[in-house]
Amino acid sequence: MGTNQNANALRSTIEFARELFSNYETFRLHDIASRRFSQNDLLQWLNRLQPLGGFSISPLGASAEGRQIPLLTLGTGSTTVLLWSQMHGDEPTATMALMDILRFISREPQHPVTQTINRALKIAIIPMLNPDGAERFQRRTAQEIDMNRDALSLETPEAKLLKDVRERLQPRFGFNLHDQDPRYTVGNTKKVSAIALLAPAFDDGRSDNPVRLAAKQVASVFALVMQEFISGHVSKYDDSFEPRAFGDNIQRWGTSTVLIESGGWPNDREKMFIRKLNAVGLLAALFSIASESYVGTPTGVYEQLPFGTKYLYDIILRGARLQSSTKAPPVKADIGINIDERVNKVTGAVELIGTITDIGDLSVYGAFRDVPMNGAMLPSEVIQIEQELTIAEVERLIPKA
Repeated sequence: MGTNQNANALRSTIEFARELFSNYETFRLHDIASRRFSQNDLLQWLNRLQPLGGFSISPLGASAEGRQIPLLTLGTGSTTVLLWSQMHGDEPTATMALMDILRFISREPQHPVTQTINRALKIAIIPMLNPDGAERFQRRTAQEIDMNRDALSLETPEAKLLKDVRERLQPRFGFNLHDQDPRYTVGNTKKVSAIALLAPAFDDGRSDNPVRLAAKQVASVFALVMQEFISGHVSKYDDSFEPRAFGDNIQRWGTSTVLIESGGWPNDREKMFIRKLNAVGLLAALFSIASESYVGTPTGVYEQLPFGTKYLYDIILRGARLQSSTKAPPVKADIGINIDERVNKVTGAVELIGTITDIGDLSVYGAFRDVPMNGAMLPSEVIQIEQELTIAEVERLIPKA
């Protein structure tokens, strides 16, 4: 493909991404309303989608607790692409997006992009590799192993399944789909990292070879697509070599692999906007592979992304006054508060708990909710490091307008 053809193909990929973004509600799987779901929920969605056509389902194997792990396949092309999601059970954003992608392909069989993808690619999808962890909404497997540190030992059945399917299919491209801490930022910009990308290293020297360079090109396409919608909110994930991780090893074994980490966005605790970004980005990336538009894309687009950092709080109370001791004068300080989910052991309900994480000068940090306190005095018995607060208690700290 010549230079002009590459440029035209890349423009077509970007235009397709814009179309997807604008029309997302027409193909989004509306059954999904929460990021907390079980394998049984996933199987029900697949059973409703499969009669529409466009993909097939076969058993890949079983988890440690005996849950069957499905493998989805579509396309008749010569280039194989493997996507796997939720190897960490509490990282479901891409799994939701994969359901949206299947619905698009099923609903739009005559779309030129669907036809291009089906003609050029053979796609294999593992939508939930760790169903036991998903059942508990936890990172690790039922055997308490972090599967993404089991690529060499292969102690877990789930890790063995991923290794076996890679060896059997020999995919040219792979997408390793995860969720990162939603409070990561893009470099020192204070901007939340909605998406982080990585073409994993395959050795300590972070060397390049044709396999990794192709991954960097695909990551560059993904970054260009994201900049259409969330400019300045895309970062690069830490590229240190992790010899036990699947992404690093699958890259080393010869599959051009892109890690996609779904981050945070304001007022998006359920990750529905980030899900949309995943669906748009992954479909566009698949189209770029099918049309070979990635080939001429400079790797510098990916390489110049700032690394992710942690310069964000859920809430910062700016410029409050505290007096924690009767013997010490009041001090002016910022209060950093993070809001996390916790399952009530009695009721089983998911509750939001605030934790005071830092007190002091937080001027270099951003926040999803930045509250000017204008010197308001806060109660010293409440403002303590690691103090936990209900959402109602957090709200009472904020001055009324």
